[in-house]
Amino acid sequence: MGMMVTQQQQQKLIAYVALMHKWNKAYNLTSVRDPEQMVIKHLLDSLSVMPHISARNVIDVGTGPGLPGMPLAIVLPETRFTLLDSLGKRVRFMKQCVHELKLDNVECIHDRVEAHTEKAPYDIVLSRAFASLKDMLHWCEHLVDSNGKYLALKGQFPQSEIDEVSNHFCVESVLTLEVPDLVGERHLVTIHKA
Repeated sequence: MGMMVTQQQQQKLIAYVALMHKWNKAYNLTSVRDPEQMVIKHLLDSLSVMPHISARNVIDVGTGPGLPGMPLAIVLPETRFTLLDSLGKRVRFMKQCVHELKLDNVECIHDRVEAHTEKAPYDIVLSRAFASLKDMLHWCEHLVDSNGKYLALKGQFPQSEIDEVSNHFCVESVLTLEVPDLVGERHLVTIHKA
């Protein structure tokens, strides 16, 4: 994938997958059961967004067990990540990961996205398998200002979702992401306020 990742970061990424595999048995965090498949479908898929994160303050909404935010936080220690999910067991899992992996750039929050408020706007709202673009923008509109961006990880080219984006927003780009060994398409949609 052409990324520079330190040995310590690699160890933390693998430790994160191991924690997900361990907790998955009791908490049902993901439908992916095999750790090797977790590396491809969760880790590499999440990291494919890394070249497009050039911000200081990112919120990952509907993050589930911390995807894509946790892997990105491991490889981007200078960026502050807020991982938001409405399910308590997922947030407990993420807090355990933050503790065990010693990540001081991650905050895990148990809340609904439409109810979440922050003193200062975020630079980026990030989502993966969260909601349609229309719903994501509606629920997350208050989280960024006119300088902020929305990054949505999608599977197939989401033309029908793009067609539903209101004229309050502008679709800046739709990029095809290359994820090694992943079956299926991946796209990254970048949107900002019009």
